[in-house]
Amino acid sequence: MKLSQDLTIPNELGLHARAAAKVARLAEQAHAGVFVIKDGQEADATSVLDIIGLYCPCGTEVTVRITDPDDREILSRIARLIEGGFGEL
Repeated sequence: MKLSQDLTIPNELGLHARAAAKVARLAEQAHAGVFVIKDGQEADATSVLDIIGLYCPCGTEVTVRITDPDDREILSRIARLIEGGFGEL
C-alpha cells in the first residue's frame, strides 16, 4: 500500500504561497499527518509557511507522504494538484 508519491513541481512559479495554500487546504482534510519532503527536509503539509520554507522552484522533486492509509484519496488529490501545476499551466 503506497503512502507516498514522488512528484516534480511543473509550474513556472514553483511551490509559492498560493500553491502552498491549495496543498494545505487539501492536507487539512486528512485524518492524520500529511508531509511534503524535499532533500530529506520534511514540512507539515497543513502549514503554508512550512511548505514555503522548503523552497521548491520549478523542476524541484518532492515527495508527498501520508501517515494513515485512509488518506490515500488526499494523497491522490494533492498529487493531481501538483501535476496540474496548481491550475497555473
